[in-house]
Amino acid sequence: MADWGPVIIAVVLFVLLSPGLLFQIPGNHRVVEFGNMQTSGASIVVHAIIYFGLITIFLIAIGVHIYTG
Repeated sequence: MADWGPVIIAVVLFVLLSPGLLFQIPGNHRVVEFGNMQTSGASIVVHAIIYFGLITIFLIAIGVHIYTG
């Protein structure tokens, strides 16, 4: 049985937390900008920290597992 939980969680979080896709923290002109499709170095760092925190919570603290087979 393969555990697809970490793979699915990582891909979904990566897509949703891509800077500029849904939101960007910090934005170029405001603190939070929505759907501007632009990015900066600071927003990449902030989104990476948010990604690391959420993936740690979902995979280690909660322990999401999706088994196939």
